[in-house]
Amino acid sequence: MGKTLFDKVWDQHIVTTIENGPQVLYIDKHLIHEVTSPQAFKELENRNISLFRPKQIVATADHNTPTKDQHLPVKDLLSKNQLEQLSENCKKNNIELYGLGHKYNGIVHVIAPELGITQPGMTMVCGDSHTSTHGAFGTIAFGIGTSQVAQVFASQCVITEKPKTMRISVNGSLANGVLPKDVILYIIAKLGTNSGTGYFIEYAGDVFENMTMEGRMTVCNMSIEMGARGGMIAPDETTYKYIIGRKFSPKDEELKNKIQYWESLKTDKNAVFDAEYSFDAEDIAPMITYGTNPGMGIKITETIPSTKNDSFEKSLLYMGFEKGDSLINKPINYVFIGSCTNSRIEDFRVAANYIKGKQKAKNVQALIVPGSQLVAKQIKEEGLQDIFENAGFELRQPGCSACLAMNDDKIPEGEYCVSTSNRNFEGRQGQGSRTLLASPLVAASVAVEGRIVDISKTN
Repeated sequence: MGKTLFDKVWDQHIVTTIENGPQVLYIDKHLIHEVTSPQAFKELENRNISLFRPKQIVATADHNTPTKDQHLPVKDLLSKNQLEQLSENCKKNNIELYGLGHKYNGIVHVIAPELGITQPGMTMVCGDSHTSTHGAFGTIAFGIGTSQVAQVFASQCVITEKPKTMRISVNGSLANGVLPKDVILYIIAKLGTNSGTGYFIEYAGDVFENMTMEGRMTVCNMSIEMGARGGMIAPDETTYKYIIGRKFSPKDEELKNKIQYWESLKTDKNAVFDAEYSFDAEDIAPMITYGTNPGMGIKITETIPSTKNDSFEKSLLYMGFEKGDSLINKPINYVFIGSCTNSRIEDFRVAANYIKGKQKAKNVQALIVPGSQLVAKQIKEEGLQDIFENAGFELRQPGCSACLAMNDDKIPEGEYCVSTSNRNFEGRQGQGSRTLLASPLVAASVAVEGRIVDISKTN
């Protein structure tokens, strides 16, 4: 029997299998940030254990960093303390840190790919659930808890059960205005938020093969939202072109040898998956969520379904919606374009292309938050900054920002925010805030109109 992409990468990283138990998996790259690393560093210090391979660790500050006046001292005491601890721990352990003010600073899942740190065939972990983003490169990447962060610090390995495999195929051509974010929101809405539990997903078919690397990252980023351990897409010419020339990318003869190896990672034709699903691209339309989990999504032109269960009723009560409601023309006062899901240059090009020559609605506060300093630089160099600012949008400095309310960028209680982030749980963007997940294009249209509109009928 043939092997899947996941099996090929996993099997090459097994150190040993514990008798009748989990496996010890070697980790090629360990990404860390200021929130989940301090306790792990402290554990090693208390046990007098040194870091095994500090050169395999990359650190950044992102979750609770301010997105205004980053040159000034951080005002929030908790954030200030965590950032200082990260800096101190990295210095003490000889770890590369892209902290505030560094030219490579940004969201951990944005900077690793753009710097060429993320490469096919790797295993990567981070104390953050959206580590699955890196699977877009044919990488086994998943989030780990604080105790496992310490485990990887000490051994460069993690003890874990091998997940099952699932393939999700989408074939055909996407309609105009349908972005990768719509594709993954559609899949989660169809399959549910628990459908991927216990699985690693491989995305296959025309739609993903024709997708840009940035689009693939958006899809893999949200794999965790259907309960999956992670998501992957087989490396191909699109992958190699993205990697070539980046700071830490392989070069010359090493690059040729790597590409030859990466080519061998594709799933064998006779490989068998534990579960398979397939969808037609023609059925996918611009999407928006209406509830308090990413699976509660509809095509923007549809109405809220009449599901009968307590959690569904509770969710609608929190959101202030009714069964059968259409979201079209719903007034919205906040828009956020950013997060590790949609804060890459492609996302801002899409938004700017729609916004150009238009004005933000007076009732809307719209935040544009790049995922890294390099993306911020591109926004300026490509003239997108002028487009955003002339239209009344507020361009901030890089960071996780209004994705998770761990910084100053919070949505007020009771307000709706159309957000390009990945989660719409109760209070995710601020206590009592109400989040509607959507693509950068839908978010841009809402900011201009001041209400939810059918993107296919705007220009």
